[in-house]
Order: sequence, then C-alpha cells, then structure tokens
Amino acid sequence: MEKPMTAPIEFWFDFSSAYAYFASHEIEALAARHGRQVIWRPYMLGVAFKATGMRGLSGTPLKGDYARNDWRRISRETGIPFTLPPGHPIVALPASRAFYWIEARDPAAAVAFARDAFHAYYVEQADMTDPAVVAGVAARRGLDAEEVLAGMADPAIKEKVKAISEEGVARGVFGSPFVLVDGEPFWGWDRLAMVDRWLARGGW
Repeated sequence: MEKPMTAPIEFWFDFSSAYAYFASHEIEALAARHGRQVIWRPYMLGVAFKATGMRGLSGTPLKGDYARNDWRRISRETGIPFTLPPGHPIVALPASRAFYWIEARDPAAAVAFARDAFHAYYVEQADMTDPAVVAGVAARRGLDAEEVLAGMADPAIKEKVKAISEEGVARGVFGSPFVLVDGEPFWGWDRLAMVDRWLARGGW
C-alpha cells in the first residue's frame, strides 16, 4: 500500500526579521525529521502590520531593547553568526522580488538565494535595500546579476510579491517567522520546538 503524501510545511518570513534568520537555519532539518518538505514564502511584514496595527519589534519601546539582546543571546547559544546591521530594520522588498523571480525558474535556487540573502544582511551587513546588491547576492550561485535585476523590476513580479503578502495575511499570517503545518499556525522562532513535537505526535 502506498504511503500517504504529507503536505509541505509553509515557512513565511520577512527578510528583515532577525528571528526568521535564525529559523531559516533550522526549518529544513526540522521538516526532514518528519519526512516533510518546506515551502519558503517571503512576504512583506508591513502588510501584516497594517492589518493588525502592530509595530515592528525594533521600533517598539522596551521590546526593541529586549529583542536586540535576545538576538545576540540566541547567536551565542546556537553558534549562528549574527551582527545587527546599521539602520535595521529595512524594507526588504528587493530580496523578496528576487526570490520569486528565481523561484519561477528554479525553486531550489530560490531557497539557496534566501539563505544567502539572510547571511548577506545579518553577517556581512550588506545593504539589502539596494537592488544591485541583492542581484549580486543572487550571482553567488551562478545566476546572472543583470537578469535578476531586470526580473526584480518586472511588474508581474512586483504584483506577485504584493499578492502573496496579501494572501498570507488573509490566511492568518501576521508575524515573522510564521509556520503553517497542515493549516495549524505557529508564530515565532521559539515555536519551532513545538512544531517539532506537533509533527512527532500528530497534533493534539
């Protein structure tokens, strides 16, 4: 008898989310432990903020100071390199547009780009608001920077990022990282351990 198919885990995130950066180091291994694949879904967190009235952590009194300390603490605990870029947070629209242009051609390359984009921002402190810099990050995996740059400017790609962001919010996505497992929502890097248990036990 054929083994039933299991739905992929949806990994929603904004490239300017530090917690999503840490989650990006764990999500694939977590999914693999349970025979799942991951759909990476960058979206614009600002769309969620408009819907909820929330503010970003970095710009919220007290919470911002806590988060900056927490990110450094997570880095020390996990060994994942992390340096908060000057001017954080940014509007990471160029990276999201590049991701979806690449994904339309090679989904695996898009995931590799996402990892590289996170690394460029949180380790190298690259200016990921600059489309040329983002295209240069994509070129690290053999992609043509000029083609990526042109793709990011394609009106269809711009509309796709907007539509996916709105779709995410319509489905209840409001933070970063945000994980959907068989329709069950989990918000935050600190919920990955619960996601692991949920998959192991089949929910509760």
